[in-house]
Amino acid sequence: MALKTTSITLCSVPALFFAFTLFCALSLSLFFLSNPPPPPSPYSSSIFSQHNSIKVYVADLPRSLNYGLLHKYWASGPDSRLASDADRDFPKTHLPRNLEFPPYPENPLIKQYSAEYWILGDLMTPPDQRTGSLARRVFDAAQADVVFVPFFATLSAEMQLANAKGAFKKKVGNEDYERQRQVVDLVKNTEAWNRSGGRDHVFVLTDPVAMWHVRAELAPAVLLVVDFGGWYRLESKLSNDNSSDVIQQTQVSVLKDVIVPYTHLLPRLQLSENKKRQTLLYFKGAKHRHRGGLIREKLWDLLVNAPNVVMEEGFPNATGREQSIKGMRTSEFCLHPAGDTPTSCRLFDAIQSLCIPVIVSDNIELPFEGMIDYSEFSVFVAVSDALRPNWLMGHLKSFSKAERDTFRQKMAQIQPVFQYDNGHPGAIGPVSPDGAVNHIWKKVYQKLPMIKEAILRERRKPTGVSVPRRCHCT
Repeated sequence: MALKTTSITLCSVPALFFAFTLFCALSLSLFFLSNPPPPPSPYSSSIFSQHNSIKVYVADLPRSLNYGLLHKYWASGPDSRLASDADRDFPKTHLPRNLEFPPYPENPLIKQYSAEYWILGDLMTPPDQRTGSLARRVFDAAQADVVFVPFFATLSAEMQLANAKGAFKKKVGNEDYERQRQVVDLVKNTEAWNRSGGRDHVFVLTDPVAMWHVRAELAPAVLLVVDFGGWYRLESKLSNDNSSDVIQQTQVSVLKDVIVPYTHLLPRLQLSENKKRQTLLYFKGAKHRHRGGLIREKLWDLLVNAPNVVMEEGFPNATGREQSIKGMRTSEFCLHPAGDTPTSCRLFDAIQSLCIPVIVSDNIELPFEGMIDYSEFSVFVAVSDALRPNWLMGHLKSFSKAERDTFRQKMAQIQPVFQYDNGHPGAIGPVSPDGAVNHIWKKVYQKLPMIKEAILRERRKPTGVSVPRRCHCT
């Protein structure tokens, strides 16, 4: 009898342990099923694994074409295009000649295109500080996914425009053209370019006139641009001037190139700081524009005397900047019509000011589409509708307060995506994991399969065979 009792006791121990373990496992399963972890933000780099980092080789260019150009800028005279130039008030004693990474200009005409500075700053940051970047710098071009060309093309162009605008489209006496030519000759004479035909090379051309004279030679490369304005050439020789038959020829395409944000000029407004907005619609900028910007002048005439609308001429520098901050922060909607190009930094100033963008630009291309749904916080209006008397005002008034609040909440979530500045002197330091620089690297990474395919297709062509580029496809 004693043996039987002992046997039951010994068998019960593992049985009870198994039952307890099973109970715990089922409890944990039920807990996680009823409390699933929140999905990663669509704007967060956390969904981008380390295996998806992009290997970047920085092309070997003289310092005079990037940071040396900044020293040249700071030693130059005032910008003839501005009545007052904040950069000229910068104390020269604060900028030693041996400063390795000088600051980028605060001049708004140049600062709005400063992506070139922040991207190169990321690549120049020592490896132990590059904790947040999706780009991994390599020092052998053969190991790289892409070759980054460190030319401050925007700064070069803007310096020429500021000092001798009349010579810009000429080659003789044009320092910008000389620098463009130097860059192209150096880069095209490398083994890396010859191996890929330039298809894996990355140029930052945020200014619409950057690399003006040599664009055709850069056509195979990946171009980082703010939009496609100024890149198209209309070919009407065979169309008998019938606009419906006009062919658009260009070196840019959403297939191979990357749309990047302008650098915003106005400070960020936190959602918690948002206050009641008295004005329905606000716009500040130049009334008269060229090309696609003619729409702006027509809209101005329609809206300038409309109630609860503010239309101001000017550019956000000096007192104009303060006016823009006040205007955007006290208005429900901010008008964004096409100018000389389909977009401008005004859109990104509006986002940072939590002013709902009203985009009237039929041909606009926007940064990071596929990652960001602009319709969640912006109002898109066809040009034909916007030009109908009273239509736009009625449309904007139809949005309820709840809808406007939702727009602003979505906008607050994506504000960091358009932030370039990492808060470190000379841009040397960790980039924001969810900021503009990393989103640009994500977009370039997405182009890699297409780049590889284009290189392989080119290699297999028989000698002497030429296939025309068709980069105008969208």
